[in-house]
Amino acid sequence: MLTTTAYGLAIVLDLFVLFIGAGFLLRPEAAATGYGVPAKPSAYLTIKGLRDFSYGILGLALIAFVGTQAAAWFMLVVALNPLGDTLIVLRNGGPKAVAFGIHFATAVVVLISAALLFAV
Repeated sequence: MLTTTAYGLAIVLDLFVLFIGAGFLLRPEAAATGYGVPAKPSAYLTIKGLRDFSYGILGLALIAFVGTQAAAWFMLVVALNPLGDTLIVLRNGGPKAVAFGIHFATAVVVLISAALLFAV
């Protein structure tokens, strides 16, 4: 049961970040608004999209080809991104609800995923 939960949560999170990355690549302005700091399309939004898309693929590849320990370390490190996103939204006058309700909450879920993967 723990193994299924650990893998399931990690896969869902990786697919979710892939979806976010695709949003920034395909609809950067709408994705930036959802991020909490509205912006006009720019290279920076494309960079964010590519970063997120790549992390999603990398996370899935680690689960598929390497195993739980590598995926757990990956999730632990990747949790820094939503923590940083929380600070970015707050420092740029974005809504606190988005900063904490989306970005900080995501960091917590990613850390839970890492803990579950380490426990398997």
